[in-house]
Parts: sequence; C-alpha cells; structure tokens
Amino acid sequence: MIIKAANIVKRYGELLALDHLNLELKEGEILGLLGPNGSGKTTAINCILALLTYEKGEISIFGKPMSPEAYELKQDIGVVMQNVAVFNELTVLENIDYFCGLYVRDAQKRKQLVREAVDFVGLNEFKKFYPKKLSGGLLRRLNIACGIAHKPKLIILDEPTVAVDPQSRNNILEGILELNRQGASVLYTSHYMEEVERICSRIIILDKGRVIAAGTKEALKEMITLGEKITVEVNALDEAQLGALKKLPTLLSVSLSDSRLVIKSLKGKNNLENILALLKEQKISYGKIYSELPTLNDVFLEITGKELRD
Repeated sequence: MIIKAANIVKRYGELLALDHLNLELKEGEILGLLGPNGSGKTTAINCILALLTYEKGEISIFGKPMSPEAYELKQDIGVVMQNVAVFNELTVLENIDYFCGLYVRDAQKRKQLVREAVDFVGLNEFKKFYPKKLSGGLLRRLNIACGIAHKPKLIILDEPTVAVDPQSRNNILEGILELNRQGASVLYTSHYMEEVERICSRIIILDKGRVIAAGTKEALKEMITLGEKITVEVNALDEAQLGALKKLPTLLSVSLSDSRLVIKSLKGKNNLENILALLKEQKISYGKIYSELPTLNDVFLEITGKELRD
C-alpha cells in the first residue's frame, strides 16, 4: 500500500475539516480525489504529507508511519500543488536543479535527472528563461518538473492544470499517464471531471471531510439513478405536449431551454425508443436528437447535490 490514512480527524476550531477520513492509494494507481470547495481535499493532502497535525487517526506511506521527520519517506514523494512554487530569480534549468538537489546530492546523477525532467515536460527551448517570461501553461510544466525530477515513487498533484490552455493541459495529462507507466503511483485532485475520467483508475468523492463514494468511474456511475440523458432539438412545444413527456414512466426530469429539450431517464433499454414514439404520437417536430450515458459530473452532482466549480 502506497498511502493508508485511517480514521483521520482534523479540526480548525469548531470546524470539522476531516471526519474520520479513510483513504488508500494502492501501488500503480492513479487515484482521483474529488470534492466541492471546502470538502477537505487540500487538508487531507497536507495531513498525508505531515504538514498538518490532526487529532485522531494514523497515516502510513509505503507501509511506514508518516511524520514530519520521516525524511526517508519524503525523498520518494513528489508534490505539485495548485499554486506554482518556483523561484523567479532562477532560470527554468536552475529551478529544476535546485528542487532536484533537495533529494539528490550526487551532482552527476542530478544533472542527468534534470535533463530528463526538462525533456519530459518539453521545456528544452526555455531552459534559460526566467519564470516571469513563461506562459501559464509553461509555468505549470515547470512546476511539475520541479516536483518529479527526482523520480519519486509517489506523486501528489493538487489541481495541476488550473488556468492552462487545452494543449498544455493535454501535455500535462499525457505526462502524468507516462509517469504512472514508469512506475509512479499518483494522487490527483482536479475540478475538471473530464481529466479525472481520462486518467484515474479509481476515484474518491469527499464531502464535509468524509468519503461519500469510492470506486472506478464505471462503479460510481452504477451508484446513481440517472441512466441516460437524451437531448432533442425541437421547433416548438406547447404545455400539453410537455405534459405528455413528463408522464413517461422512466422519466427523472425534463427541461426545455432555447429549443433544446433535455430528458433525464432511469436506467433502461428503451428510453430513446419510447421518446421517439411519443414525439411522433404528439406530432412534435424535431431536428437533432442524441443520447448520452452518465458522466462523472452527473455522478458528482447526484451524490453531493452540488456543482463542482473552480
């Protein structure tokens, strides 16, 4: 087991930030940690890293107790937090060398590792640049390089793609998958559901400091009542026709906005067929019609009752 957090309780005065939190990261996993703002994600990470004390529970890393003095464990951990943490006075190459030097003293080995990190994040053309000259996406890549240059076994990434362009985001996600293929286990938080669906092998959803759901994305989707979302582009729809749609037996909800009819249904094989039959029966003229299976965002919204926002 890479991370095992058992019954962690953390308070900030009267606020219960972590409520008997249980969390495990297995070797080889990319574990997604999701939750609305204030759910306890960052507090959990800081407790795991022994940056915060907590009132109750136990945390182990690589099967050994984690503590502020557990330097032999920390040298195999790489951390990339949401806020970029680099030195503006140092170049890209100097920044990576500095952070790698916190773990690797051998100059020749460090030089090779820094070179590999620069190649890995695609910053070869920017090695002599200072951070203030980098775009947001390149700055994020530098932040990641500083966190992974020493080839850690465990990598913790706290929203590493915030405010970056789509191309940089794609490069970062591909890089995380490659690090995982190379043997790193990853704890990953993000507000972008499509990222979590794309790279995470298992997902934990936190709310109010507690795990309220956990499993693969497929298992999580099986937990909710929503089975299918059908969108129909309609030319016109009166109240009687809308009322007829609302009487469908497998209907969860129906909404109409800007000529787009969105019908959410329970799990079933004939939802689309039944809707098409009713559209014909009610003589409702329509254009495009398409069906979507539940997304991770649908899971999150139904389980927590909240939108996941930046």
